[in-house]
Amino acid sequence: MTDGNWILLISIGVTVFFMLGVPIFLVIGFWVVGASFVLGLTLDNIGVALSDVFTDGFALLAMPLFILTGDLINKSGIARRLSDFAYACLGWLRGGLAMASLGACGLFAAISGSNSATTATIGAMMHPEMVKGGYDERFAAATAAAGGTVGIIIPPSIIFIVYGFLMNLPISDLFVGGIIPGLMMVIGMQLACWIICKMNGWGHLIQLKLNRVLKTAFGAWLGFFAIGLVLWGIYTGKFSPTEAAGVTVGFCIIVGLISLPLYRLMGSLDPDRSPDEKSYSEMALVEGFKFTEIPGIVIRSAQITGILAPLIAVSVVMQQILSLLGARETIQEFVTGMGGYYAVLFTAMIIVFVAGMVLESLPNTIILAPILAPIAHSIGVDPIHFAVLFLVGGSIGFITPPYGLNLYVASGVTGVPYFKLLRYTVPYLVALLAVWIVVALVPDLSTVLLPNR
Repeated sequence: MTDGNWILLISIGVTVFFMLGVPIFLVIGFWVVGASFVLGLTLDNIGVALSDVFTDGFALLAMPLFILTGDLINKSGIARRLSDFAYACLGWLRGGLAMASLGACGLFAAISGSNSATTATIGAMMHPEMVKGGYDERFAAATAAAGGTVGIIIPPSIIFIVYGFLMNLPISDLFVGGIIPGLMMVIGMQLACWIICKMNGWGHLIQLKLNRVLKTAFGAWLGFFAIGLVLWGIYTGKFSPTEAAGVTVGFCIIVGLISLPLYRLMGSLDPDRSPDEKSYSEMALVEGFKFTEIPGIVIRSAQITGILAPLIAVSVVMQQILSLLGARETIQEFVTGMGGYYAVLFTAMIIVFVAGMVLESLPNTIILAPILAPIAHSIGVDPIHFAVLFLVGGSIGFITPPYGLNLYVASGVTGVPYFKLLRYTVPYLVALLAVWIVVALVPDLSTVLLPNR
């Protein structure tokens, strides 16, 4: 058989493995090893490539640090305070608790940078509250899954770090470029949520009280400070994204360790009491955590990093092999052959969307970005704008079957079966697609906040 037939056979085999539930890291790894043998490449090439990713990729150090930040924020109680603030602002609207969950996802994303962490944290906190508040449990779980999509768009973003590393783009510029599209995604989903809840009469309304809004805003001050610290430091150039991640981890650890004894000293032993029952002095502190709990938090974060880091490494090797096979040229000829600016741009978007349906955003980004970004640049698309456009499309894949990573995460933390979530993600999917098209048509949404533009 020819080399092409062998690689086709290997591709079919690993596709079957993927459909049987084999982890994506092993699926790509099997394909890389098999293709290397067919093409006569030594396995030394794989080892060298894996080593280069982790020795030359200083920017990738931010990835485990932001993952750790998300776990620290959740454990310390800061995430709960952000959710309380969002509910105080939106609870007077029909569907206010669900809209607050989406808002809390946006706030949490502004510190953690992870879609799965955002879905898991907000889903575990807000799903029981939404069910008690009169929402359909399937819709509540779908809301958590959809809200997690902004985890990789609102800065800081783990995937933006990977994209910047691959394409040699300033990560700080990518972060800034994601601010407005990320906010638009949250608002678009909240609008869809309001319409669905209005049609079904879901949710119990609470009275809008200025005192409650001010008290919960005061209670969330540590979260706001962490968000401001990250964005200020990166935007002003005081520190790199990697340094920002380290600073945020240090801040969260200090806050968590100091808050616990002070919180107990004040007699505030019940964090589940409503904000109305707490004084301003109680709201000034979060629950925190013990020093002995830090190893467990770090281990949980390391487990996620241990999944992502090898996946990045083998995907880089896969990208190299695809280049040898001429995949880049084939896709480039297909896309550029579509005609004008918008035809090429929307063809690239369709490719990203379809790939996002079957691949996780990480391999999707590593494999497709180096192919599609040069095409977009050749027709005059700003590199930052295309990066944001690419990753917004990738984020939509988190709630698009058959893969839909956020759907699996939401199903796991809420106990709602995967297939029962699908119908309730449709309104959010429509809203996100509408935002994506608007971002494609208005490049300034991605670039207007960039310095020197």
